[in-house]
Amino acid sequence: MDLSVDDLAGRVRALYELASPCRLCPRACGADRMGGEPGVCGAGGAVEVAIHGPHFGEEPPLSGHAGSGTVFFSHCPVACVFCQNAEISHQGLGRGVSVDELAAVFLDLAPTHNLNLVTAGHFLPWVVDAQARAKNRGLDLPVVFNTGGYEARDTLRLLAGIVDVWLPDLKYLDPGRAKRYSRVEDYVPTALAALDEMVAQQGPLQVDRDGLARRGVLIRHLTLPWGADDTAAVLAWIAERYQGRVPVSLMAQYLPCHRADQYPELSGPVSAAEYQRAVDLMIRLGLEGFTQDPDAATADLIPDFIGGRMTRRAR
Repeated sequence: MDLSVDDLAGRVRALYELASPCRLCPRACGADRMGGEPGVCGAGGAVEVAIHGPHFGEEPPLSGHAGSGTVFFSHCPVACVFCQNAEISHQGLGRGVSVDELAAVFLDLAPTHNLNLVTAGHFLPWVVDAQARAKNRGLDLPVVFNTGGYEARDTLRLLAGIVDVWLPDLKYLDPGRAKRYSRVEDYVPTALAALDEMVAQQGPLQVDRDGLARRGVLIRHLTLPWGADDTAAVLAWIAERYQGRVPVSLMAQYLPCHRADQYPELSGPVSAAEYQRAVDLMIRLGLEGFTQDPDAATADLIPDFIGGRMTRRAR
């Protein structure tokens, strides 16, 4: 976090002003969040945390040997039918915490490599307020903004100098798929504008001599069943737009979760052959980044909801 104490306080005030009427996310639903009214996302006037702890299943520059200090926030402005964190994002699993309590959570993660904020956009005033308080108490970790990509560009501009590493999804380039599977008609132009803002702020991912992320952008894309054409379009757009400089994490971890079984085309996994074709295209396009073994795509960290902390579960 590069801002002075006074500059950071000014950003916090500006973010609170965006919360009532709420214009924090692109839906701009106008809810009186400071008065406790829930927005379209389901979040009201207090920040809610589901789980927190060291995460060892992120990309290597984030997890390292000590884990990524991950905080999962409740609710979400995007309604993905295949959401793998539906209990948190759609069912509101979590508990309300004060800003001081959230700052204490952040400080508790000091032994990890970074502060990884998962789906925090709808709680930004409280989150940045807590970051400022934790910083005043000595917290000095790179801040990772882990997002589904559907973010308001004006809000992101208030995070310049606050976020070090941007970790956005680019889920689709097909507006029809975005509307059908995530319930947002403007996902594509909004996500592309958000990506441009993130890259303008921090540029491509930069790592230190230990291979740990310090600043920059890493774009995630989850391959979906029957989505090969859209995946190809996403990869080609990234390669052309950023001249191959911004790395991609091509994820194979799709599972038919939440309400995916209501969509026949999403009811099964991505085939190994389909994923390999995406990997081959990524290589041909000159994109650097990360891939997964489809047979191990569920990763070795499955969140357990025990006391709000993330724990390892034997598999």
